[in-house]
Amino acid sequence: MSYTIFAQNCKLTLMLDLADGRAIVPVMNRLTPEGRAQILALLCEGMAIRAITRVTGASKNTVAKLLADVGQACAAYHDQHVRGLTSQRIQMDEIWSFIYAKNDNVKRARNAPEEAGDVWTWTAIDADSKLLVSWLVGDRTTNSALRFVDDLKSRLANRVQLTSDGHRPYLTAVDTVFGDDVDYAMLNKIYGSAPSGERRYSPAICIGAQKKEITGNPDRRYISTSYAERANLTMRMHMRRFTRLTNAFSKKIENHTAAVALHTMFYNFVRIHQTLKMSPAMAAGVTDRLWEMSDIVAVLEAWEALQGGEPHFEPEENQIGDGWLVRVTFPNGEKGSIYNNFATKADAIKWIRCEAVVWLWERRKMEKIAG
Repeated sequence: MSYTIFAQNCKLTLMLDLADGRAIVPVMNRLTPEGRAQILALLCEGMAIRAITRVTGASKNTVAKLLADVGQACAAYHDQHVRGLTSQRIQMDEIWSFIYAKNDNVKRARNAPEEAGDVWTWTAIDADSKLLVSWLVGDRTTNSALRFVDDLKSRLANRVQLTSDGHRPYLTAVDTVFGDDVDYAMLNKIYGSAPSGERRYSPAICIGAQKKEITGNPDRRYISTSYAERANLTMRMHMRRFTRLTNAFSKKIENHTAAVALHTMFYNFVRIHQTLKMSPAMAAGVTDRLWEMSDIVAVLEAWEALQGGEPHFEPEENQIGDGWLVRVTFPNGEKGSIYNNFATKADAIKWIRCEAVVWLWERRKMEKIAG
């Protein structure tokens, strides 16, 4: 005999012992592939997590866990498959955001995490195929520039013309990583005074630009960062946590990075570029077809298969004292108990249904830090 409890988009199946009716093997099932695809599509189109919970009925923890997992899966896929590119012109830029609080407010913020404050997403785009070749979430220092440019070079198969803005860490990073094997130029934009008063959030007006050849023989006609800057606008439009003057900003650096990884996969493989009439990955020769959200779900499922499967949770009556506990069995046979002293079996089942995914996520995070 078996029965199923449905709560929003979570499903918990209880297999009952015919002799005494006790639940002996509760199995927590994840969202269906279709449900995952729907949530990921909404995330990629700029919807906030709480809005997604209202539209789909999935819990906030379920959406956050899905984002964290798919972010890791997309980052791994990008790292493995976006390589050996025969790009000719690459543009680099950075886009600002913040975690938990802006730099000036971190000291006054309550319970601010260590990574709170300004954060920058470094991006490199192929000017011809519009492929996002490389990205990095970090600070705006030379160390981050070195990591970013080193990753970019590892994905290229030939000499390229490289353009960046006037951010000085690029000078050290490009010289250290590429040496003389690049045609590199900087585009220094000159801005007027910053707006004040009611227009203080508007960007300063660009009143000129200077092209400066740094290394090799860059073609001055193509010294530009326009495509990179336009890609940054696309990021702000497609990721709610990048939208200015809202409370949708990232609270954790892990979620922020996962969102960037998911957006990069969506932008490169799923979204049709308006000018190219195909996806950037198709234009760059990385894939021969236009992807759907179901393909990203397939990437996630393949990544999950490599993680060793999911554990099983079951409520169990506490043998010492009153109440209930949750027994967890991992794929390798290891067992453990979660002593939350649940008053009733229903409370334990509710925890399995809504909180177990978060517990597992944080456990894996701690294991990764310890390892």
